[in-house]
Amino acid sequence: MQQLQEQARALWLAKMALTHVGKVHWQLSPIVLIEEAIQRREGRLSQEGALVCNTGGFTGRSPRDKYIVQDDKTRDTLWWSSVNTPLDPAYFDALYQRITQYLKGKEIYVRDVYANALPAYHLPIRVVNTVAWHNLFCHHIFLRPTSEVLRDFTPEFTIISVPNFKADPSLDGTRGPNFTIINFSKKMILIGGTGYAGELKKSIFTVLNYLMPQKYQVLPMHCAANMGEQGDTAIFFGLSGTGKTTLSTDPQRKLIGDDAHGWYDQGVFNFEGGCYAKTINLSPEKEPQVFRAIKFGTILENMRFVAGTREVDYANATVTENMRGAYPIEHIPNVVIPSAGNIPQHIFFLTCDALGVLPPIAKLSREQAMYHFISGYTAKLEGTEVGITVPQAVFSACFGTAFLPLHPTQYATMLGQKMEKYAVSVWLVNTGWVGGGYGVGERIQLAHTRTLITAVLSGSFSEASYTQHPVFGISIPTRCSGVSENLLNPNSSWQDKANYAAQTQALAQAFVDNFKQYEDFASQEIRSGGPNLS
Repeated sequence: MQQLQEQARALWLAKMALTHVGKVHWQLSPIVLIEEAIQRREGRLSQEGALVCNTGGFTGRSPRDKYIVQDDKTRDTLWWSSVNTPLDPAYFDALYQRITQYLKGKEIYVRDVYANALPAYHLPIRVVNTVAWHNLFCHHIFLRPTSEVLRDFTPEFTIISVPNFKADPSLDGTRGPNFTIINFSKKMILIGGTGYAGELKKSIFTVLNYLMPQKYQVLPMHCAANMGEQGDTAIFFGLSGTGKTTLSTDPQRKLIGDDAHGWYDQGVFNFEGGCYAKTINLSPEKEPQVFRAIKFGTILENMRFVAGTREVDYANATVTENMRGAYPIEHIPNVVIPSAGNIPQHIFFLTCDALGVLPPIAKLSREQAMYHFISGYTAKLEGTEVGITVPQAVFSACFGTAFLPLHPTQYATMLGQKMEKYAVSVWLVNTGWVGGGYGVGERIQLAHTRTLITAVLSGSFSEASYTQHPVFGISIPTRCSGVSENLLNPNSSWQDKANYAAQTQALAQAFVDNFKQYEDFASQEIRSGGPNLS
């Protein structure tokens, strides 16, 4: 059996034009990869045994440097946009040849993994890395095949990641030296010029966002999911800073996954086998489960130690605020294995509204849910980016524009269909400011947000009375045990009513302006879910 496996591997290397590489490390265990990374000076161990690594010049994704090969397969099916830049097949072929030449004599780490927790939807992936800790990252983030599955493993997609290889825009058709290129016809992904490991994870998420709706009629979702003791499943959508990881890792519920899922006819399933959590200001009080997941084998990106120690300084953002920890989902004690749940009963759209316009919680109609899904609203605060001095509205279609190969209205339509078929409730949850905007009001307490979400999950709002927001039309519950009635409705919590009305109109106009780019493709149903400026 081993001889057959070695023959299959040799044939694959020949097929991929990689026979001239140096030493090939196949499927190394995590502990060996940690040793390799330390010997190669790629990282250092913290006092908990986490591997602390740097990503180099890129400390986050670079959406404008993602390309998709435009050919007969993709020309008329893809949503060509600022995040889906077309690349001529000839550029891809030439670049691949230059990468294989670059790899001549170099050590590589090869790992077989797969995406999608349910066997019926498995996507076998083979990853080639030149960096040991990147290979460990793939072990953590993707699903890990058993030894039995590995014997007959045949990859459907291949990722080749070469952080130190830089593209030449004049030769390769790229914008700059870094790139992520997806070729759906050849089922290959090339990543270079960046050491940010998140590109490995998100490139496969982009692939799944293309394949799952078309091949399986599965709705791909950039969301977290958890399950209650009775099997009730909840889904949490939200951009960075809205509390998606914090609220989904609830000690009273089991975690299905923290970032990417598919919704099929019988329920939801995790696309991944690990977590990739933000760790800035991480503490055992705020996020106890994530804090406890930082242990031997965990990867910490761009963190710094307390001077003279191996203690991680979670408040030190000198490199970036986008510090992250990568670990297998089993590092969280209360998880669902395999990572799948039932049809969701409740969906939460999380937003950190720094303008303080939106209520702490509101129920959405199906039309409103589709509209807000396409909008994907939150706000950026002062200090998060150079030049931002006041809160600014930010929109990301389906809470993940950068990963959508199809037009956002296709995903929103699927969501609306599933809501209708399964009688799912969708809730808009503001984890941002109440009683006034940033600098005037106060941020809603995490305990209050948890109380509101618990009320939804327990059915406490099923017989509640609601009042309709005059501009956004969303339904605001009038009371919730444990939360002040004055807090629930922003029109009551704001002292300056005229300013509230003005800020509401400004935010509604921002929604309308953002949605103009989707109007030509959106149905009347979706369009009717927007705010009423009149």
